[in-house]
Amino acid sequence: MNYTFKLKEPNSEKETLIYFRSFFSNENRNFIYSSGEKIKPSEWDFENRLPNDLNGRTQRAVNHRSIKKQLDRYSGFFTEIVNRYKNIDEELTIDIARQRFDEEFKKIKIKDDFFRIYDEFIQEKENDYSGNSISKSTKDRYDYNKRLLQDFQDYYKLKLRLGNFDDKIYNKFLKYCIEIKDHSANTVHRNVGLLKTFLYWALSKKYTYNNNFINFKKPPKFRTDEIALNYQQVEEIYLYDFSKNKRLERVRDLFVFGCVTGMRFGNYSRISKQDIQGDFIRVVDLKSKSKKLSIPLNSISKAILEKYDYILPNISNQKMNEFIKEVFKEMKFTEDIKKTMKYGDELVDKKSEFWERISSHTARRSFITIMKNNKVPDKVIMSYTGHTSLEVFNNYYRPSEEDKVNYMNEVFK
Repeated sequence: MNYTFKLKEPNSEKETLIYFRSFFSNENRNFIYSSGEKIKPSEWDFENRLPNDLNGRTQRAVNHRSIKKQLDRYSGFFTEIVNRYKNIDEELTIDIARQRFDEEFKKIKIKDDFFRIYDEFIQEKENDYSGNSISKSTKDRYDYNKRLLQDFQDYYKLKLRLGNFDDKIYNKFLKYCIEIKDHSANTVHRNVGLLKTFLYWALSKKYTYNNNFINFKKPPKFRTDEIALNYQQVEEIYLYDFSKNKRLERVRDLFVFGCVTGMRFGNYSRISKQDIQGDFIRVVDLKSKSKKLSIPLNSISKAILEKYDYILPNISNQKMNEFIKEVFKEMKFTEDIKKTMKYGDELVDKKSEFWERISSHTARRSFITIMKNNKVPDKVIMSYTGHTSLEVFNNYYRPSEEDKVNYMNEVFK
């Protein structure tokens, strides 16, 4: 896209403003922007569109070189934004060009209040009625990600802007997460993914033309030793007498229901009688909202539903994660479990008691592990759990040490 400089009053005998000008053929009009620089028409090279007498040590030559330096800033910046919009295959309009020039040269922060825009992003994702709205748990992750970025900004006394989020700031953010917040590789991986999703959205909404983030590399995930129960453990928990503690009994029943159906907590915690059709649980997956799940009832899941007249106990995921640990502690699941974590390039072994490692998600992981250990085909299990990615699905499989020994002995008898 071509550009030039023109004088506001080319026939004046006094100093006049120098304008930047570029013709936008897509709008059939000129983009004209004042450089703020002034020059006498007699000192202007109309053929080359720049100040004359640039060489030498005279005061006029010095002034003219200073003016040209400023004009080069305008032409260089314009070329930069034209190339950026070509790279993202978006149309550059006069209004957008004017906004970018105002931001760069007048320091007007147009549409670049980073955290206000982040709030708008969350709100749009939460209220997307096209079938792609985010779940409450995903919203919570974005809320945390926003707080993390605010803490990062405060810690380094920065002013985060969409336009200045470059490699330098990104690397500083990674350093903050790893060294200051002591985040594991998997936590950093997840938070960078959330950040990049927001930045892609901001780019698509034309809140920024800065696409440096596209090349931001996410630290690789590290497979941790998460717990999965075997069927004998699930049965032991199901049969344990909690009659003296109804709160833990309800929590136990919910957890076991997850273990024998493979459903996400958000799905099975809100099942009603109308979701039971014959011998199947038929619900829409709350995560994808476009996927229908059809899960056969078994003796345990059916007994739990009947116990509560098909309305399972109502409890938040946060409370569920807190109380299920009490269940396992009460049952003396207290053996030490090692978990290897990755922090930056360092591997750290952490020990904790078995019950401390249990969460509502352990149920879903246990279901998949039990089914795979019983040689149920992956496609069948995935039809129950709603997984579409085999890679994600396989991350749930956690064979125990005993399982590994048994499989080895089966092959090499």
